[in-house]
Amino acid sequence: MEEQRRVAVVIPKFGLVGGAEGFAAEITERIAVDPRFEIHVFANRWADSSGRIVFHHVPIVRFPKFLTTPSFAWFAGRAIAAAGPFDLIHTHDRIFKADVYTMHGIPHRWWVREVRRKRMSLFDRALARVEDCLVSNGSCRRFLAVSGLTRKIFLEEYPIDPARVTVVHPGIDASLCAKLDRERCRREIRGRFGIGPDEPLILFVSMNFAIKGLDYLMKGLGLLRAESPGKRFRLLVIGRGDEKAYGRLARELGLGDSVVFAGTVVREKLPEFYLAGDLYAMLSRFDTFGMVVLEAMAAGLPVLISGSVGAGDIVREGENGFVVENPADSESIAERIERMLHDDVREKMGREALKTAGENSWDMAVARVLKVYAEIWADQRLVNSKIPHP
Repeated sequence: MEEQRRVAVVIPKFGLVGGAEGFAAEITERIAVDPRFEIHVFANRWADSSGRIVFHHVPIVRFPKFLTTPSFAWFAGRAIAAAGPFDLIHTHDRIFKADVYTMHGIPHRWWVREVRRKRMSLFDRALARVEDCLVSNGSCRRFLAVSGLTRKIFLEEYPIDPARVTVVHPGIDASLCAKLDRERCRREIRGRFGIGPDEPLILFVSMNFAIKGLDYLMKGLGLLRAESPGKRFRLLVIGRGDEKAYGRLARELGLGDSVVFAGTVVREKLPEFYLAGDLYAMLSRFDTFGMVVLEAMAAGLPVLISGSVGAGDIVREGENGFVVENPADSESIAERIERMLHDDVREKMGREALKTAGENSWDMAVARVLKVYAEIWADQRLVNSKIPHP
């Protein structure tokens, strides 16, 4: 019988919200089902749905703020040492030492310099220092990037052997949409917001309108409306943001009642909104992956994204969606949306989008992670076999 491996997984919040927390939970809970592994999670807060994971509480010093990341990293190291030894440490956040690091973000210095375009604060410097320890001094053997874009930026910032950096996309549970009645969702959601049953509906889902490029999308739609006044479409904006400012922008662009704000929607209800729509658009200024893109595809929606969205890895130009490299290029946005407003084009692309979602399941993501684990252990066995014994 194969020896059971003890694996430590590290993340401040496990399974409580989306993004990195959801990714870590989906992967870890599936691995925990496999009797070959004994899984221990080191977190400050968690939600356990599997019942197969051993949890260890890791304190965090939240004040002063700059101690948040270093304190979690320090306490996590102590907790792992106390509960060990482990065959492998897999972290989803910045700590001082691990075997595998899944990068849900990009190097922090790059983020501050290129996206925020601000000077490094004390908090930023402390966080970047922990990251440097993990990447350069933490004996980390492998790095998992959630997208090709994330991998590219990471390799630009750190002189790491590219062979040590593997792309593992997030997965999707396509059954969440398959279980629902599309026609019922279209009827109820559209009726709730006064959208006609035959009006082409564009969806935008985000909790940060500015970063996700709602202004870029509106400007593209404004140009489309100016060039084709008779073209019918509605934009349903889901999430939290400055609705007054963006409503004013919509009016200035001549979109008027074409833009509808739905407010915040609980995550469990999002599949109903996707099924009520016809296409999805997100022209982010930057996004390491963008899970909403894959979620929309699982509902059979073609997608329009910017070149700064990591999910571009799974978008096949003109087949299941479009990528506009420069989100400020309103003409390209208008031209691509105009093409997707044609029923036959949209329906064909929607079928391809659904197929793409099926090719990116969580089970496939787990298989890629376990392959990396196996490679690490194989390398370790090779090293051990070369050590002379007395």
